[in-house]
Amino acid sequence: MPLTTYWAEHAWLGTHVEPGVAFDVRDGRIEAVRTGAEAPPPGAEILRGLTVPGLANTHSHAFHRALRGTVQVGSGTFWTWREVMYEVAGRLTPDAYHALARAVYAEMALAGITAVGEFHYLHHGPGGVPYADPNAMGEALIAAAADAGVRITLLDTVYLHGGLGPGGHTPLAGPQLRFGDGDADAWYERWSRLRPAPGGHARIGAAVHSVRAFSAADDYARFAERTDGVPVHVHLSEQPAENEACRAVHGRTPTRLLADSGFWKPTVTAVHATHLTDDDIRLLGDAGTGVCMCPTTERDLADGIGRAADLARAGCPLSLGSDSHAVIDLLEEARALELDERLRTRVRGHWTAAALLRAATGAGHTAIGWPEAGRLEPGAAADFAAVALDSVRTAGPVPRLAAEAVVFAATAADVTDVVVAGRRVVRSGAHTTVPDPAGALVAAVAALRKD
Repeated sequence: MPLTTYWAEHAWLGTHVEPGVAFDVRDGRIEAVRTGAEAPPPGAEILRGLTVPGLANTHSHAFHRALRGTVQVGSGTFWTWREVMYEVAGRLTPDAYHALARAVYAEMALAGITAVGEFHYLHHGPGGVPYADPNAMGEALIAAAADAGVRITLLDTVYLHGGLGPGGHTPLAGPQLRFGDGDADAWYERWSRLRPAPGGHARIGAAVHSVRAFSAADDYARFAERTDGVPVHVHLSEQPAENEACRAVHGRTPTRLLADSGFWKPTVTAVHATHLTDDDIRLLGDAGTGVCMCPTTERDLADGIGRAADLARAGCPLSLGSDSHAVIDLLEEARALELDERLRTRVRGHWTAAALLRAATGAGHTAIGWPEAGRLEPGAAADFAAVALDSVRTAGPVPRLAAEAVVFAATAADVTDVVVAGRRVVRSGAHTTVPDPAGALVAAVAALRKD
């Protein structure tokens, strides 16, 4: 395979910023990293600003992007927001979902995101009737990621019940019928048909939507056995009402319920984990389970501020997601992790800029099953993003503080260039294969509006 050299004006190498770094790339991997390259080697592709590993969006619901703006009118709670979300879910088809997701993933690429964990539960047609291809919706997402030039882990989700109340689980109803497979065996049979797509950009994981949507009778232990070895995600304790209902029915918190079934492992990621007890945190930490924080969604939905620093101290690797896509900006998610913790504790400096970048890069890639990505070193996937250091947000700090400037001041708008598997996906702020992402978003979202 031919060799391509990328020259970074500055590069974050995991612990520090290094000026003048050349990356030799072959067959989608970094073959060599050469520091002290004061000038670009002949023929090198030039990356100005600060080059960082590609960002990993650990938790995405692509169709929620259609809610942006719409759900910012008036007041309400997570539960009222959910009803608006269900309306959008009820109108999607495989073709409409492909069009929307293609635009959403292009927006992610423009923000420096090179891999996404898509928490996918919108499986079937209206009324829950399967499509001729029962995985048509998931395959639409995989194709959309290929079109946008990003990696995807399809976290195909089991969602069997409509909710959990004092009397137990309620049946699926309305748009929720599109989420369900009938029972855990039927979900597994459909999930087993999914295969990584040609080209290597897609991997398959699994998810339990929540303890509201899956029950002990559905068998958490069996689910864990069947999905052993792949990334597994679950929404955990996002709302106090979920905890209260779980205690009323099972006499335990959701975390303890899952722990008693042997669910927690290092390959599992708990999403949100906002309302946890000390015992919950210990259980997750002892298992080495990851936690994905989604600060912009958690504050947008008034979920609360999770105990991220306590989880990290307990041994949980932290990653980041944009979830409902109130905004798509992993740099904002990274700094929000620190800033929200400052609000919660009234203490500054829980994580360094380097630690926050690791959450947004290496830890996120590991959580969605791409451990070879998320770092700039020989043998790693050639996925990286360049962030401008001369915008009105980032200009001023000395180069050795470029990581601090990027994490605490830059936005997605400062990402200039993105490379995935050694190929340019974004060049000088423009997507190379989706010519007008904003226009594509306008068209895709308009197609889902009520008449």
